[in-house]
Amino acid sequence: MDPIEEKSKPVDIYRDTWVRFLGYANEVGEAFRALVPVSFVWGSYAVATVYVTADAVDKGKKAAVAHGENPGRTTRVAVAVVDTFVWQALASVIIPGFTINRVCAASLYMLGRTTKWPLPVRKWTTTAIGLSTIPFIITPIDRSVDFLLDSSLRKVYGEQEKHK
Repeated sequence: MDPIEEKSKPVDIYRDTWVRFLGYANEVGEAFRALVPVSFVWGSYAVATVYVTADAVDKGKKAAVAHGENPGRTTRVAVAVVDTFVWQALASVIIPGFTINRVCAASLYMLGRTTKWPLPVRKWTTTAIGLSTIPFIITPIDRSVDFLLDSSLRKVYGEQEKHK
């Protein structure tokens, strides 16, 4: 038996389970934009926004429990909710959605200018490019949003702990 026992970290349903993938729904919607009705794309944004909101509420509830009846509890709960919501909105919805939208738009345009492929083939290729881009943008966007919030919003409310 190892003398150093690791504490079991509780499972965060919004970060450690399949539910996390709901945060990527809008990127998938953007990748399919050339093939589906725009209502499907907006629906994917609704799914991602519900995920972001649910995660923020969950972090607020956890902060409320952690701070009990201590003075400043309301402030700590508000900070937890705002920090999580802003971080998730930027890192899971706004920036990746814009990025995939532009990658797909540019690839559809370039395929139209450089190939003689039929439009359906160009649209499916654009969707494949958009979907394959998603894994590569996640970490750089997450780190950039951390830096942005550490340099701005987190200074306002004195939050030293990064979004987790």
